[in-house]
Amino acid sequence: MHNPSITFADASFAWPDGSAVLDHVSTAFSPGRTGLVGDNGAGKTTVLRLIRGELAPTAGQITTRGAVGYLPQHLTLAVESDVATLLGVRPKLAALQAIEAGSVDEHAFDTLGDDWDVEARSLAELAAMGLAGIGLDRRVGTLSGGEAMLVALTGLRLAETPVVLLDEPTNNLDGAARERLYAAIAGWRGALVVASHDVGLLDLLDDTAELRAGDVTVFGGGYTEFAEALEREQDAAQQALRTAEQRLKLEQRQRREAETKLARRKRYADKDYANKRRPKIIMNLRRGEAEVSAGKLRDGLDDRVESARGAVVEQEARVRVDERVRIALPDPGVGAARRLAELRGVRGVGHDGVHTVAGPERVALTGPNGAGKTRLLSTLFDAGLRAQLDAYAVPLTERIGYLPQRIDGLDEADSAVGNVRASAPESPPGEVRAQLARFLLRGDDVDRPVATLSGGERFRVALARLLLAEPPHQLLVLDEPTNNIDLRTTQALVDALSAYRGALLVVSHDRRFLDQLGIDTWLTLDGVNG
Repeated sequence: MHNPSITFADASFAWPDGSAVLDHVSTAFSPGRTGLVGDNGAGKTTVLRLIRGELAPTAGQITTRGAVGYLPQHLTLAVESDVATLLGVRPKLAALQAIEAGSVDEHAFDTLGDDWDVEARSLAELAAMGLAGIGLDRRVGTLSGGEAMLVALTGLRLAETPVVLLDEPTNNLDGAARERLYAAIAGWRGALVVASHDVGLLDLLDDTAELRAGDVTVFGGGYTEFAEALEREQDAAQQALRTAEQRLKLEQRQRREAETKLARRKRYADKDYANKRRPKIIMNLRRGEAEVSAGKLRDGLDDRVESARGAVVEQEARVRVDERVRIALPDPGVGAARRLAELRGVRGVGHDGVHTVAGPERVALTGPNGAGKTRLLSTLFDAGLRAQLDAYAVPLTERIGYLPQRIDGLDEADSAVGNVRASAPESPPGEVRAQLARFLLRGDDVDRPVATLSGGERFRVALARLLLAEPPHQLLVLDEPTNNIDLRTTQALVDALSAYRGALLVVSHDRRFLDQLGIDTWLTLDGVNG
């Protein structure tokens, strides 16, 4: 690799509780575009913070070639500021305006530098990102979350920072915004590291870096190529392990058979000795020679068994043992004609703008960022808000489960067990613990306050509380459920929801996820409500 943009030199990082994110990692990222992948809780955001210099390794070094720009997963926005400020060009624009107004202040010229075209360049970059209608003076608070993210990304392009880090940049982006971001990434100039679970985005990148068990492995190619290569590697590792196990069994069997033969010979020799068939001195000599020969044979066979056992251990280390969330949902007993909710102000099912969710129907609610999809879902539980809007939802059953975009409905002071039992009060604590284990929440983790859990663990607690509720929900409402979960957990969720016999109402910009769910009805919400 020539002139790597980021270098890890025997780098380690562990949190004060001892949990390790990096364990003596030595690798490098190319000057191109690298996708950083890994399961929830592996520490991808922590690695980005280490690269950025916000955190320091506990051992070793992490170095970058040049300054580092960073787009966090959740933007902290000053809603009263303007687009120019979010782009990072407001000081230069102010200096340019002052100079154009006749100022000869040296500080203004120093601030502007050679960026005399900063305004035109900013507008051009915004237009290239599909944001041509957004002026530099527009207030940030009037932008949708997706628009704000694209503006911030445009600011990083304008800054031309040598190294740029993006943390889950496609979360909450609608299809059109994702395509604009994809185009920007495809033409990115400079080194780029993207932590993401978005396969479409990851496949645009040059390399894939996997963070797993404290190590970082870099693969040359996009995520799909990486996943296919990993599958081939694991198939070969499994076959090699089976071969090694068969060899060990063979060597152990031969060792047992040899021991049986040696025991049989010893019995014959002891019988000859007892019957004094030969002179005692000769028999003693032969007994000694036999014992030496048997010892050598045993040593040789033992060495072969140990060699075979070592080969098994070596091949076992090559085989991944990745746990998966295993979710089994109860049957909510929803008949095909059972009406569960009514959606008003949506398109896709006729001219009246009304759709009734009935039976085990799978419904996807789509629309651009800012159209009001999350607000429409909220009206299922808020009659006052429902009365204010043109597009809203009316519940026709009390058994509706809701998983919002932001996991903010948990009792932070209570444990995982306590949170789940709040929705399933009749379930004994032991049964709840067993169910949480299926969500990979075990041991002391299920008794810790939820506030101390990682983001991925908190999501699994919220998911468990939703899916294990008693009585079972007849309608599950999911708002961008794949934003906070890794690819393996997404697949487990797909598997569970595919077997769920109730209805689903899903808002998601993850088309791959929706296609896997087998959506029956596609609805669209076009404009902002209320």
